[in-house]
Amino acid sequence: MVAQVLRQADPKALPIVAASALGTLIVIVVIGLVIGRLWFFVPLGVLAGVAVGMIVFGQLAQRAQYKVIAGQPGAAAAVLKNMRGDWTVTEAVAGNRNLDMVHRVVGRPGVILVSEGPRNRVGQLLGAEKKRISRAAQQVPIYDVQVGDDEDQVAVGKLQRQLMKLPRNLTKAQVGELNDRLQALPRSMQMPKGPIPKGAKMPKGPKPKMR
Repeated sequence: MVAQVLRQADPKALPIVAASALGTLIVIVVIGLVIGRLWFFVPLGVLAGVAVGMIVFGQLAQRAQYKVIAGQPGAAAAVLKNMRGDWTVTEAVAGNRNLDMVHRVVGRPGVILVSEGPRNRVGQLLGAEKKRISRAAQQVPIYDVQVGDDEDQVAVGKLQRQLMKLPRNLTKAQVGELNDRLQALPRSMQMPKGPIPKGAKMPKGPKPKMR
């Protein structure tokens, strides 16, 4: 099933996987011929070729997944929920009727607010949410990352890499304390799991207030 999705997203992907595996096998077999230990390097080449093929396949499959969900409301949340590492993700802590939304991520860098939607609409959501949590966050750094296709926004496929670049400002104990304080804050809206189909409507919630 994954191979079919990958083939539809990028017809060249599977040939690239096969070429990577075969190329690895050939290189190792040639080394075996030069050294004179072909009996050892042939099995090694097969194992290495399979491993390289699986790595390349996984990377291309992930890119295809990002390509499929890009532009759908909730795509950033889906990426955040599947990030590797010790992150606590709270989906849709703020949003509006246009399906623009803000997700809250807590980790070693501090608090990261991740928005989905056009740049000219999500600024107010981010500002209101940052003000709402600032008292609970106290002196902890609060970052904001805008996901989208506008200028200075981050593509959904690069979101995880963007968060991994942030500095580690907190210890694990401090992350736990921060998460407890933020989880105690009331939720303004609820969001279904995963990307939302285009054309869906978000339940109307309270409008963010700017003071």
